[in-house]
Amino acid sequence: MTDVPILLIVWHSRTGGSEALARAAAAGAGAAARLVTAADVTPDALIAAGGYLFVGPENLAALSGAMKEMFDRCYYPCLGRIEGRPYATIICAGSDGANAQRQLDRIATGWRLRRVADPVIVNTAAQTPEAILAPKTIAADRLAEARDLGAALAEGLAAGIF
Repeated sequence: MTDVPILLIVWHSRTGGSEALARAAAAGAGAAARLVTAADVTPDALIAAGGYLFVGPENLAALSGAMKEMFDRCYYPCLGRIEGRPYATIICAGSDGANAQRQLDRIATGWRLRRVADPVIVNTAAQTPEAILAPKTIAADRLAEARDLGAALAEGLAAGIF
């Protein structure tokens, strides 16, 4: 058992972009990170965590269905049990990602979570069917940004800042 608060990194990815960003964030967070796919997240995992990093793709100008399904499945069991906890987000988008980000923030508002870092939106500029379906390679500077965010969240949790 550890006294280090858990940073639960919830992710979903179809083409690898969000997964790469989530893994980079987990590397930055080190031992505090618990990297879990959206499909495998349980209400108990959310309740056990000290804070959250939600990483997912924008699909058709919205949060991906798998991320939304995780929130649908866990929302009511966690309601009133995780209020005030810190969260941050990374959206991997083919365009601006703003609507997916807005949708995720509305869900987090319902849980009364507290945003502790500016949203990160990584735009892959994938606009054709071929580009949208192609495996994504995320630029090194954006992976470093995700790694830094994971480190900052873990350090903030450990120091009791959030």
